[in-house]
Amino acid sequence: MSAQSTGRLTFLGSGTSQGVPVIACLCPTCQSHNPKDQRLRASVLVELPGLVLGIDAGPDFRAQMLREKVQHLDAILLTHEHKDHIAGLDDIRAFNYKRQDHFPVYCTPKVEQALKREFYYAFEAIPYPGVPRFAIHHMDKGSVQIGAHSFEAVEVWHHKMQVLGFRFGKLAYITDAKTITPEEKEKLQGLDILIINALHEFPHPSHFNLAEALQLIEQLKPKHSYLTHISHLFGLHADVSAKLPANVSLAFDGLQLSFDYSS
Repeated sequence: MSAQSTGRLTFLGSGTSQGVPVIACLCPTCQSHNPKDQRLRASVLVELPGLVLGIDAGPDFRAQMLREKVQHLDAILLTHEHKDHIAGLDDIRAFNYKRQDHFPVYCTPKVEQALKREFYYAFEAIPYPGVPRFAIHHMDKGSVQIGAHSFEAVEVWHHKMQVLGFRFGKLAYITDAKTITPEEKEKLQGLDILIINALHEFPHPSHFNLAEALQLIEQLKPKHSYLTHISHLFGLHADVSAKLPANVSLAFDGLQLSFDYSS
């Protein structure tokens, strides 16, 4: 019998690859003084009983860790290899120092190859003193085991690139999706909370737009859904929120959600 317990998810960032505001942009969203319109690159912190996980470590990783005063992190799960999801991994050095050990990173073999290109200096046989030290663990779609915890990796497609989302009990987190197969959608039934990417309202080749995200939400019927990986082109947080269905909300940086988690 599985143990019933509670988890917590914190949105470290809810923006798309450029973040919001975008450099040199004078649009109303980028000029907004509402903190909910200021979005770092998409990432979350997931706290389970006895286990603290980061999902992705983009260019804002250091700022996100400092803002949320994160003192302990057990592992990072990488959804895919794009820079807005891995570029901050050099700053894992702080956790190397605290642990006095390599830091666990879970990813597919394809993502590992990207890490070896981007952070080549961390994988040299005789590394320079002080470089980040990764302990790479492979995962793919299906069950993922970390210590006593088991959860589900859900495969989605970002145009032609494989991306992994994750289901923890009654919550699922998916970013950078454009298509999901019927088989993988089965893993997303019976959710209390679905977190799904919705870039803006216009068609896009590799991301759900608002209409596509709402269509998926209607198919899966979670109790509540949160939209993330948001572009400045979506518009002001308050304006977009006002036209969403009652069971759908825009995520924002710093938002925390509690959820039912069965280990």
